[in-house]
Amino acid sequence: MTKPFEGIFAALTTPFEGDEVSVARSAENIARYNGTGLAGYLVLGSTGESVFLSDEEAERLVRAVKQAAAPGKRVIVGTARESTRLTVDFTNRMADLGAEAALVRPPAYYKGKMTRDALRAHYLTLADNARLPILVYNIPQNTGLNLEPALVVELAKHPRIAGLKESSGSLAFLGEIRPVVPPEFCYLLGSGHVIYPGLEMGADGAILAVANAAPEVCCRIYALFRDGRKDEARKLQLDLIPFNKAVMETYGIAGIKYAQSLRGYYGGETRLPLLPVSEVDRTEIRALLEKLGAL
Repeated sequence: MTKPFEGIFAALTTPFEGDEVSVARSAENIARYNGTGLAGYLVLGSTGESVFLSDEEAERLVRAVKQAAAPGKRVIVGTARESTRLTVDFTNRMADLGAEAALVRPPAYYKGKMTRDALRAHYLTLADNARLPILVYNIPQNTGLNLEPALVVELAKHPRIAGLKESSGSLAFLGEIRPVVPPEFCYLLGSGHVIYPGLEMGADGAILAVANAAPEVCCRIYALFRDGRKDEARKLQLDLIPFNKAVMETYGIAGIKYAQSLRGYYGGETRLPLLPVSEVDRTEIRALLEKLGAL
């Protein structure tokens, strides 16, 4: 059975010209990504600096990506807001723009009160009222909340909760829930460090920031694994790790954007308070891309 969300998705950056969102630059990037093996795109994720965008900017960006995406490239949108009501409303607005699923991190401002019961009520109410399939998003490094595997297993029983993006990089999380969730439940990795081992353990694909700068490498790991060429996939995974570690853990979104620019995509600047990478950092990023064979 083909699942609706499998393969490699790029967690898109948001292109700024000056301090303004550039939908034209976004469309240019998507036109190039359409020629890769990417299964689709995540708009308004963590890598997209979504918490820095107004709703009007977000809507313009989603509309542009949807229009530019080639047939068959699926568009997922990050729709989380801090209240359940606002999340439902924004999710349904994204449905009207043609989004095919909503990626929803847990509300985190009142993290001390986000018990299992509170999070269960949030996600189930959202799933009952949203007009899109819901992908639960675990990203404890940003939210300060690590969703319990038992909660994800419980949520997976809802027919409109279609899957999980797990960005902590924990293979133990995958090992706990994959055997007990419904077979149609999509498990998408959120870390470029673990594409190969995650696929080996039953993941369906990944939504990756590093795929902005190295989509071919990420897609090649997935394709090699699916073709049974696991030794090659494993080697390519090991080759990817130093670059992924640098841009995701050391340099962050600014590093990803600079790497995009080196590859011929439009990266541009980050929006304050995120700062650009230094000249020293740029030299290191270039060297890592060259070592990966991507330049």
